[in-house]
Amino acid sequence: MKRHFARKLISCVAVAAGLGMASVSTEAYAATLRLAWSQDATGLDPHKQTAFSSIRLLELIYEPLVRLDSNLQIVPAIADSWQFSADGKELTFKLNPNAKFQNGAAVTSADVKASFQRILDQATGAAARANFLSIASIDTPDATTVVFHLSQPDVPILTSMTSLNAAIVPASEITAGSIGTKAIGSGPFKLENWVPNSKEVLSANKAWAGGTVGVDGIDVSVLPDETAILASLRTGQIDFALLNDPLVATLVPKEPKLQLTRTPVLSYNVLQLNPSRKPMDQLAVRQAISCAIDRQDVLDTAALGEGKVTGPLTMPLYATDPSQLFCYKRDVEKAKKLMADAGFANGFSATVIAATGEPPTATAEAQVIQSQLAEIGIKLDIKVMELNVYVDAWLKGNFDMAVALNGGSADPYSMYNRYWTKTGNLQKVANYIDDTLDGQMQKGRVETDPAKRKVIFADFEKHIAEVSPWIWLYTAYGYTAEQKNVEGFVPTPTGSLFGLSKVSIK
Repeated sequence: MKRHFARKLISCVAVAAGLGMASVSTEAYAATLRLAWSQDATGLDPHKQTAFSSIRLLELIYEPLVRLDSNLQIVPAIADSWQFSADGKELTFKLNPNAKFQNGAAVTSADVKASFQRILDQATGAAARANFLSIASIDTPDATTVVFHLSQPDVPILTSMTSLNAAIVPASEITAGSIGTKAIGSGPFKLENWVPNSKEVLSANKAWAGGTVGVDGIDVSVLPDETAILASLRTGQIDFALLNDPLVATLVPKEPKLQLTRTPVLSYNVLQLNPSRKPMDQLAVRQAISCAIDRQDVLDTAALGEGKVTGPLTMPLYATDPSQLFCYKRDVEKAKKLMADAGFANGFSATVIAATGEPPTATAEAQVIQSQLAEIGIKLDIKVMELNVYVDAWLKGNFDMAVALNGGSADPYSMYNRYWTKTGNLQKVANYIDDTLDGQMQKGRVETDPAKRKVIFADFEKHIAEVSPWIWLYTAYGYTAEQKNVEGFVPTPTGSLFGLSKVSIK
């Protein structure tokens, strides 16, 4: 009854505002969104988190200087405007003067400077540190102006700044050493309570400079079984759900009270090899694995065909047709010859790790790959781990092979420099670099001509597919399921849930 009244009152206020009449507060009649997802955050430090489950929570609380919209265009967040100097070596931001942290303090240039200094400090272990190594110094001429002085032109740095891993945190909290123990951002929601692997309670940040939040808050339930999430949607106990499992998501359209949002995403499913371990240190062995894998079969079997086979670059502007890349058509005979040439005609044994639930298709992918590699003599043992254990092993490069779901980006350099450059801070994860990859990444970083950048990164994609440190499989879809009285959510190819800031309940 209250919700019905709220809808009428909001309509009246909208008419009154259009007529220039005095507005009436409707805050008391907004609703709390009941949300469910299957994986909980693994931590609260926005600069360190790599798990999608952490990012999805923290991007509702923290904000970067800029963000990507649903068309992958860079739009304001904490910053109102930005400008590169003519030589590309200075990047100046003007901050929104109304931006405030959730503790009531204004967001100032000092907070921006402190945040990036923390990211650049190797001791922090920041996930995106490699994206910002061109920053030579940071000036703060006044409270709302930040000037980044760069050691060289850095075209993708602005895209890199759209990431949660580049979130602005309070300088005072950095000094206090409380980043990661508390969550104080400037985003649309405040974290009121977190019971790990159980629930989160978020309240609307009424001082959010980005506008009015459409609901009073979000109550998040962590339900590891996505069939249980669907059951809760059916019975009306949940308003909105993030779904990762296509087996569950494809059932939603059959429910008359529910609606499914299905969005192609930039993240990619991949089999990561560890070229620092024998025999994956041999090119012929890595290439044999690439030739032995039927990527379409992995997609069809593990994910019901919900996606498409992909090369390393998943953003439409730069992606190469996978059929033009090395061994994307399965060739078992070629794979066997490569194994024999490397001295492994009888194969070898290895272990592949996979995380429970992220993605839900991980175990199925590993099983299909296990079957396919058995045809060339590779005996693959599958080790399934809890997500936090998996992430720890993944970051340390403690695996022979890993089935992974990795994030994408609108720019190839922002997406891959932390893995495939000599200064990349996730080199322990990649365990492979060569002069060609590093050189191509650096050329793409400084080149300003879009056509020339496409050529550079097409060469990068061709080379990395041929040397095969990883075997890229497919891109999938991002799914959300909502009751039909939930309105306003706009999905993005990054998989962001930031659009919840504008959701309302009819």
